[in-house]
Amino acid sequence: MTLQVFWFVLVAVLFIGYFVLEGFDYGVGMLMPVIGRKSEVKRRVVLNTIGPVWDGNEVWLLTAGGAMFAAFPEWYASLFSGFYLALLLILVGLIARACAIEWRSKINDDKWRRWCDVGIGLGSWIPAFAWGLAFANMVRGVELNEKRQIQGSLIDLLGPYALLGGLTTLLLFLLHGAIFLCLKTGGEVRADAQAVVRKIFVPTALVVGVFGAWTQLSYGQGWTWIPLALAVLGLVVAGLAYNRGRDGWAFTGTALTILSATVLLFGSLFPDVLPSTIDPAFSLTVDGRGGTVSASSTHYTLVVMSWVAGVMVPLVLIYQAWTYWVFRARLTMEHIPDPIGLLPSKTRN
Repeated sequence: MTLQVFWFVLVAVLFIGYFVLEGFDYGVGMLMPVIGRKSEVKRRVVLNTIGPVWDGNEVWLLTAGGAMFAAFPEWYASLFSGFYLALLLILVGLIARACAIEWRSKINDDKWRRWCDVGIGLGSWIPAFAWGLAFANMVRGVELNEKRQIQGSLIDLLGPYALLGGLTTLLLFLLHGAIFLCLKTGGEVRADAQAVVRKIFVPTALVVGVFGAWTQLSYGQGWTWIPLALAVLGLVVAGLAYNRGRDGWAFTGTALTILSATVLLFGSLFPDVLPSTIDPAFSLTVDGRGGTVSASSTHYTLVVMSWVAGVMVPLVLIYQAWTYWVFRARLTMEHIPDPIGLLPSKTRN
């Protein structure tokens, strides 16, 4: 395995970690208005399930973006310039959600909290859809010219396959978040989350199946039938485990589906990192094979980065695993204290 292939795989692994972990964060954010629509205490239970971990989960995105920038600068530059508006929407959504989560409890005022809930909701719905849209366009290919610039506008990214990709990640993250709430909460909140799972499970399975089959038949390789089968298996495991009240196994099933779907996308993309629909010779690839344009950094850069990754990645994994272990207990409405100590809606002189 060359260093270019190694770093392509590592970027894929980092995005897998991001989608599996941040995926349930998005789902929880999308479900806050649904599960807690009549109760502030319920909304606080829902939000507290991700309170200790959501910002740590976002580290996976920062690391994936940094790895892409350092290992494949041409990929990073072309992707972020051509998908500028779509990625800007993701960034704005993430900023709005972060600010809303951090500021929500700072002022004891219902109107203030409602606006923060809007920020959490938009910051979850928009990225959940936009990530599927972006990756579907990468797999499908874009109008990449000989100057390694993407032609066209945001409208050109809204094809049927890309829109289905966005709907797939949105529903899959929504289901993942609902099952996470079943795992992390008890009482009325868990019952409400279970009702959501029952309503969205079949539509999610159908959309994931159609998108996976479309990806495999149009862009997949021989071995990518395996992750497609595993994605389907994950949904089967999630459904069976949910019906038996095994929340941990149900969550494992949706995590397996997200993991396998991401492998399917990256596997269908390889050896390209950004295929061109204008001329295959304009495509960006991991190592410039077949007369295409290499997107990778120099060999020395990849060697140095490999040593750094070998030291830092295990430390990050250990720390994050410890965090999840410490905050593993279920939450109920009885665990939520009164909002004592919050600032009043009008500051005192």
